Amino acid sequence: MEQNLTMFSLKGKTALVTGANTGLGQGICVAYAATGANVIGVARRSCQETAEKIAAISGNFTEIIADLSDTNIIPRIVEEANKVYGRVDILVNNAGIIKRCDSVDVTIEDWEAVININEKNVFFLCQAFAKDWIPDKQGGKIINIASMLSYQGGIRVPAYTASKSAVMGLTKALANEWAKYNINVNAIAPGYMATNNTQNLRSDKQRSDEILSRIPAGRWGTPEDLTGAAIFLASDAASYVHGFTIAVDGGWLAR
Repeated sequence: MEQNLTMFSLKGKTALVTGANTGLGQGICVAYAATGANVIGVARRSCQETAEKIAAISGNFTEIIADLSDTNIIPRIVEEANKVYGRVDILVNNAGIIKRCDSVDVTIEDWEAVININEKNVFFLCQAFAKDWIPDKQGGKIINIASMLSYQGGIRVPAYTASKSAVMGLTKALANEWAKYNINVNAIAPGYMATNNTQNLRSDKQRSDEILSRIPAGRWGTPEDLTGAAIFLASDAASYVHGFTIAVDGGWLAR
């Protein structure tokens, strides 16, 4: 049994995680470091707290400060990441934004802001690393962070819903093309998590109570709840898993 568990180890691998300074991205970074990976965190703001958490467990962490609203930044991210530990083996597209507004009031600017980060940037980051991985024939792991709104419509978040539905679709499409190159493209759909994106919902007692009443687990999720799925999909244990989105939702979709 002990020997079999080595398939879950990320020792010697390098993972790049976007949106690494807080929330789910931070949780994934710390979990990867604890499982032996070198971790590169990408964010608009300092990842100091993430770095401190990883240093506390004697892990390796490097940050790259970049604004992911601009796809022109992607070549620099890839170049800097490859210089740090030699090769990136795991890409986690976690960075995302949400803008709540009645659909009749959504502006073009807000729509494009959400789509650029949550959808467009995800695709072109996947593409950029695949361009390295396909010719070197060493494979790679891509994990896109989807959402419950990859399955459902949501309320007052049309751009977010469109972007996260696209993330699930892109995950399937890229898996169809790249599985033959030993590149695993999968996704995780977090349920209602206690993060910055849900602060307004959690502060609204009526809305929060409505949400909790539907979650069989009876609580908001935490970044730690996501780490098991993130480690699995990044590891050799998931080598024959392609194009699938794992829901980590406390049972939300089962209701």
